[in-house]
Amino acid sequence: MNSITKSLLKSIKHGQAAWLRSSSTHSGKQCLPKLVLGIETSCDDTGAAVVDDAGNILGEALHCQKEVHLKTGGIIPLVAQQLHRENIEQIVKEALSISGVSVNELAAIATTVKPGLALSLGVGLEYSLKLVNKYKKPFIPIHHMEAHALTIRLTNQVEFPFLVLLLSGGHCILAVAQGVSDFLLLGQSIDIAPGDMLDKVARRLSLSKHPECHSMAGGKAIEHLAQTGNRQHYTFRVPMQHYRNCDFSFSGLQNLVNKVIIQKEKEEGLQKGELLSCIKDIAAAAQHAVAVHIVKRTYRAMLFCIKHSILSPKNATLVVSGGVASNQYIRKGLQILADANGFAFLCPPPRLCTDNGVMIAWNGIERLRAGLGVLHCTDGIRYEANAPLGIDISKRVEEDSIKVPRLKMKI
Repeated sequence: MNSITKSLLKSIKHGQAAWLRSSSTHSGKQCLPKLVLGIETSCDDTGAAVVDDAGNILGEALHCQKEVHLKTGGIIPLVAQQLHRENIEQIVKEALSISGVSVNELAAIATTVKPGLALSLGVGLEYSLKLVNKYKKPFIPIHHMEAHALTIRLTNQVEFPFLVLLLSGGHCILAVAQGVSDFLLLGQSIDIAPGDMLDKVARRLSLSKHPECHSMAGGKAIEHLAQTGNRQHYTFRVPMQHYRNCDFSFSGLQNLVNKVIIQKEKEEGLQKGELLSCIKDIAAAAQHAVAVHIVKRTYRAMLFCIKHSILSPKNATLVVSGGVASNQYIRKGLQILADANGFAFLCPPPRLCTDNGVMIAWNGIERLRAGLGVLHCTDGIRYEANAPLGIDISKRVEEDSIKVPRLKMKI
């Protein structure tokens, strides 16, 4: 974004904020919107945003650490922590400046406190508490995955309950959102997340050396190369086919892909780190196996929810969010599944699927409206690297042992 565009955007946001502050009800009394500042530092993105209770994004800023971590082959927690420390103040100031809002005008400050990288979470929490204490503002601690799940209610008219699938580099969760802070956990990854698996496969294939992918994150590189690959050249067994639950597993699939890579390196006389001739086909086959696994588990979740009247078949909705939800191949498979079962299918726009301050601010608005978890005293508040989402009913899903019918999935 050039300086002229930034200047215009800033002027528009200032005008919008001023209009909001001066708006009034028919009785002539001033009706001030509730404004929440959201701060996100759960992993490797430093994000901040101001959102009002009508769902208007007044200002946002984001610092992405991708370029740094691409060079090191993965996220190093100490490096991520240092980069958060170096950028958080500027990012918050930028979001406030663009919004035309001062900290004094905020109704509350919302910050991710769980789950995530401990060192990263600590930076966001420490900075937020300084603001909270200095300006005497209520504090709203946010569950990162709850924020991802509720983002769709910022962008679309979605009523509770709905089925939500959260896909990212750190998580893979199937849950029913019954209300703000009211979730039923149907299943989750028992080992690694799909984004983590795809990143690891990309590193093993040395995709950062590929001329088409040198500036892409691992999962994005896999998706890009898979578009021109032939997935039928390799068949990877879909995980957990004999387990009739909604849990996921990706580490075994990663090992299967690695074995094929090692075998092909031997056949082509290549050392580890050199690019295989069949790299696109392996990428396509690996991505397909991930997609099929995700679709099958989600299918079982749909059947379980309809069977137990958790969702109504007349207006059931599947929401998919998180960074991996931006993968168009996986998204298309889930769209086919939703269409076949009469579910509406919704995803936030790609920029709101990845980590950002907007989703945290919006989650703060949702909690502020509902009067849930709004703290006026922050004594004893801590970050949590690991934190479950909602009430775990995954055993009930497994006990039902629902067989998933075959689904024609031509992606």
